[in-house]
Amino acid sequence: MTSEWTLVKKTAIKEKSRLVRFLKDIVRIKSLSGNEGRVSDRVKREMKDAGFDRVTVSKSGSVIGRIGSGKKRILYDAHIDTVGIGDVKKWTGNPYGAVLRKGVLYGRGSCDDKGSVAAMVFAGKLIKLLGLESDYSLFVSASVLEEEAEGRGISEVLKITGRPECVIIGEPSGLRVIRGHKGRIGVKITTRGKSVHASIPEKGINAIYRMNPLVKKVENMNKSFQLNSVLGRSTISVTGIESGGASLNTVPDSCVIYLDRRTTEKETKQKVMREMKALAGRGGRVEVLNRFFPAWLMDKEHAMLKSAVKTYKCVFENKPEVHLWPFCTNGSYTMGEKKIPTLGFGPGNEKHCHVPNESIKVEEVMKAVMFYALFPKMFVNTAGD
Repeated sequence: MTSEWTLVKKTAIKEKSRLVRFLKDIVRIKSLSGNEGRVSDRVKREMKDAGFDRVTVSKSGSVIGRIGSGKKRILYDAHIDTVGIGDVKKWTGNPYGAVLRKGVLYGRGSCDDKGSVAAMVFAGKLIKLLGLESDYSLFVSASVLEEEAEGRGISEVLKITGRPECVIIGEPSGLRVIRGHKGRIGVKITTRGKSVHASIPEKGINAIYRMNPLVKKVENMNKSFQLNSVLGRSTISVTGIESGGASLNTVPDSCVIYLDRRTTEKETKQKVMREMKALAGRGGRVEVLNRFFPAWLMDKEHAMLKSAVKTYKCVFENKPEVHLWPFCTNGSYTMGEKKIPTLGFGPGNEKHCHVPNESIKVEEVMKAVMFYALFPKMFVNTAGD
């Protein structure tokens, strides 16, 4: 593997300018969730130019490239949709400018998650250029709809690839190996009242007042969660509140709060929903805003993790930091729901996600390319040990 690593490093350096050009191209294309068509086309073209054996596009626009036809199926996944730019005044430049300054590329989606997309595509290119194919089929997925509907895009991907033996989720990890993260579910609770003119509030029932005790219960519930998992404490937060009435001089007849509930691997959707119904009591109505995204945790002795550690040592010449993500990813679907062995690894720092002046270091993207290029063969060899 030492000689192959040397070739991978030399070839990656030769391809650096093309890699940066591709990354700039896809950052410059606005691709909010549900509107990824143009960036899908650009990724598809790059995969074909890179020599992928086959390139397929799902109904929703996820691009899936395949290399090899071996027995062991390996899936790399990184998403091409992004969040919005927020207040443009907080950006020092064009959010879609893809400006490269002192080795750092700036622009919405550069870190979350187009740096990983570019690295995975170019890893495939290196595998083809250097003949690193082995007894594996590598699928590289540039998936859609992750920001708004984790799991939906990649569920379509798996219908095309079939069930892989392992998955690497390319999200910002600071080039650390990630073996799990918490799950989440969004919940809406509504209280009802009786609307009257605000000059005679005693004649009505204020829905906001009915909601007040529930908000306090949420605060107390969050404080009550115990640390009983390596993933950390469960959490619950009120993330939004709305009231409804005919006007601002009317007692509101409805009030809504939005809750973000983060779970550990020991919690089920049924358990969480029992909590929410108890929280709401008879006076509140509970609705689930999205699917339940389960937490997941990879065993430290799993062959996939051992392969990732060996690959890391080869590329970085030291032991990797094995960590947990604080946020949710498509891993909630692959590992949390489908129980497919999954790890996370990607360039970029999570603190640069979803913020003005989002950025990523080109050098980290380069190192991720090398890791992704070497992992499949390492996995095949390690799994056979």
